[in-house]
Amino acid sequence: MKLIIAIIQPHKLEEVKAELTKNEIYRLTVSDVQGYGQQKGKTEVFRGHEYTVNLLRKVRLEIAVNDEFVKPTVDAILKAAKNGEGKIGDGKIFIMPLEDVVRIRTGEKGKNAI
Repeated sequence: MKLIIAIIQPHKLEEVKAELTKNEIYRLTVSDVQGYGQQKGKTEVFRGHEYTVNLLRKVRLEIAVNDEFVKPTVDAILKAAKNGEGKIGDGKIFIMPLEDVVRIRTGEKGKNAI
């Protein structure tokens, strides 16, 4: 089992969800987050005053999958989240081992709980 965490652009969320659904991946958690990497923020003008926004809005997806779904999940996110040929700020995907899962409703554990 793996936990896939993807940080993507907010406007790509619907495309990523649609691509995941095409690949029969239906369970995910979505959070609004802020951060920056190579982009290092951006400068904006508000009411005539220029200011720098250091933290940019992103969306964090968390998806717990069995091992056979890791590649289809990552491929779906890559396909939908990329802007054209790819740009700084498109996001990142982290794949981490998942030790155990317990479904609260039934008490099922492991692969059956996902």
